[in-house]
Amino acid sequence: MHRSRRVVVVCHCILNANAKIHPLARTQGVYGEVIGPCLQNGEGLVQLPCPELAYLGMKRWGMTKEQYDVPAYRAHCRTLLSPVLEQLRLLVQDGCIIARVIGMDGSPNCGVNTTCTGYTGGEIASNTDLSAQVSNLAMVDGMGVFFEELSALLAAAGIAPPFAAVKELDED
Repeated sequence: MHRSRRVVVVCHCILNANAKIHPLARTQGVYGEVIGPCLQNGEGLVQLPCPELAYLGMKRWGMTKEQYDVPAYRAHCRTLLSPVLEQLRLLVQDGCIIARVIGMDGSPNCGVNTTCTGYTGGEIASNTDLSAQVSNLAMVDGMGVFFEELSALLAAAGIAPPFAAVKELDED
């Protein structure tokens, strides 16, 4: 048998950066620096769905954790995660190890160590001081909404993989 029995779970945009809001993609398609080592190590990949794309589509703009942290959106996340969790349970029951879960730090949903906060309310319009709104944004310690839900569901299922993250924004 040639199976490694090692599986890595990745947030959607690691395998498809085209799903990110337009200014944030740092690669043309796949984050090769993340996926390359998985391929070299013979690890299987499970791609999480993108909760933002499924909820708001491609014409969405950047939002903060506060904007996503509402009951209806959390229910949406749990619904998206249900089939993934079942796949992971089946893999673990078959002897696979969930080697790690990789998110995207800075994301209001898939952040692992940091997430974006700072909602000030209102609409971005021509008479809105966009620089003032942007200046209110901050990266803070903590997980994004989708990864909080994922972490809780995994824990309830008795699956405790380590979490890791890619930094969404370069620190220049």
